[in-house]
Amino acid sequence: MNFPIPNREFTTFLLDSLQDGILIVGEDGKLSYGNRAILRMLDLDEKDLIITHFPDFIKDEKLKAFFVLDGEEKEEEYTSNGLHLLLKYIPYINKGAKVNHIFIVRDITEIKDSQSQLLEEKMSLDMIEDLLEHVYEGFALVDNEGKIVKWNYEDLLGIKEEDAIGKHVTEVIENTRLHIVVKTGEKEIRDIQRIQGYDMVANRVPIIRGGKIIGAVGAVLFKDASDIRQMAKELIELENKINEYKGEIERLQDSRYTFNSIITRNPKMEYLKKLGRTAAQSNSTVLILGESGTGKELFAQAIHKASYRKFGPFIPINCAAIPRELLESELFGYEAGAFTGARREGKPGKFELANGGTIFLDEIGDMPLDMQVKLLRVLEEKEYERVGGNKKITLDARIIAATNEKIEEAVEKGKFREDLYYRLNVINIDIPPLRDRKEDIPLLCEHLIEYLSKELNMGKKVIEKETMDILMEYHWPGNVRELRNVLERAITISTQEIILPHHLPDRLLKNKIEVVGKDRMYPLKDVVAKAEKDAIICAIRKAKGNKTLAAEILGIHRTALYRKMEKYDLGL
Repeated sequence: MNFPIPNREFTTFLLDSLQDGILIVGEDGKLSYGNRAILRMLDLDEKDLIITHFPDFIKDEKLKAFFVLDGEEKEEEYTSNGLHLLLKYIPYINKGAKVNHIFIVRDITEIKDSQSQLLEEKMSLDMIEDLLEHVYEGFALVDNEGKIVKWNYEDLLGIKEEDAIGKHVTEVIENTRLHIVVKTGEKEIRDIQRIQGYDMVANRVPIIRGGKIIGAVGAVLFKDASDIRQMAKELIELENKINEYKGEIERLQDSRYTFNSIITRNPKMEYLKKLGRTAAQSNSTVLILGESGTGKELFAQAIHKASYRKFGPFIPINCAAIPRELLESELFGYEAGAFTGARREGKPGKFELANGGTIFLDEIGDMPLDMQVKLLRVLEEKEYERVGGNKKITLDARIIAATNEKIEEAVEKGKFREDLYYRLNVINIDIPPLRDRKEDIPLLCEHLIEYLSKELNMGKKVIEKETMDILMEYHWPGNVRELRNVLERAITISTQEIILPHHLPDRLLKNKIEVVGKDRMYPLKDVVAKAEKDAIICAIRKAKGNKTLAAEILGIHRTALYRKMEKYDLGL
């Protein structure tokens, strides 16, 4: 039967209706036709097909390589940016002569995606099956009628999968409740089930899809309940080990102080706190200067806690307390066998332990010159090696250094490298001594007494005015650390709720003059002696003459009481 040959207009309509892209190229190599689908797939404009030589309008070189008029039929896949195309080339030969070259392009992206999804689902199912096989002693999967569809109890019960599948679960597993879970839809977790003379611990969970119960899975957690006791013992041991590690981590991350811990009303100290908060927002090196006891490490910890590294460790190291021959291995660590006495497995250094956090180099002014050179190289290159090793370790720690030395004088005398000084002194925090901010003493006393009273498990004390005057006039060479020690001593020896002058160390009372009336003045030691004598008389009267009880009231030993009574000629 002969059909009429369709005209060109109908042929174009037909080809434009196809989902596949079509390109037709004449024998002369010129493009003669391209349908709408090809324009969409190759992201082309119709004018591109007209004015551009074939196949130059194709921008992707890999794709363009397929469109070669070599006369050999071919087929291949092309993938780019999530697009999958099936490319086919057919040379059209009429009566032995090539007439046209036909290129067909099919978008198979959805097919590929479906294949990938099916593959992923299969992998997920395989993983779940592997998980069930390795995590549990055995498991069984039943359908909504309680019939077994998957079985992995062969090792546990000695029944092969092919002998179990299709049977009702009650025919295969004794004392089972899996068929009941299918009906109730209720989980049964850690249930004791007697099987073959053993008390096994099992989980039973319904499988629900679209609001309907389509089956259930049962799995044995322990084939003998006694295994639970063994596991509980192992868990306790593991918990103890974790607590040990936790304590070590807390020690390494021993950063207890924040800027709120810095008690002050002194304008310079307030400025330094503001400067410290600003420094915390960067990763720049900070150099903290100040006399011993002014709170240099407190500032360092506060900067760490306010920085983005606050969840990392805070590692302090006193450069003056470590022998110079060990300082390099302490800072950078060492490999196994690096030197005599080295650990067999090697040891990480402080820089390595501070990874992700902050390392605080205290007393940096006492660091030997040869170590200063190595530290400078680490700061410049941002990497280092363990002693005896050749593997580069990247520096990932904030550097905060501190010293009570007059560092600029040390630089002038050649005791401290100038280049290292400038490398450390990016942000400078110079903490004033306590004698230059005496307005902070009452605040510090209040804070320290509250803290020490809790630490010593004693009632809170109050400082008597005369005592506070003595504290305010003292020059405090040991700064806040010395003030803390003085108050701890006073709280400990004071038997009353008030801290009196005689509770202070002699060095604070020495040469102190007490003003009495308008004109007369007495050495403070005489005033203290009078106060001590009055306190002894009062205690003995309160104890009704019982010297042992009086000594307890005064907080001193009975022998000391007798000595003081003899000293003050108290024949009571």
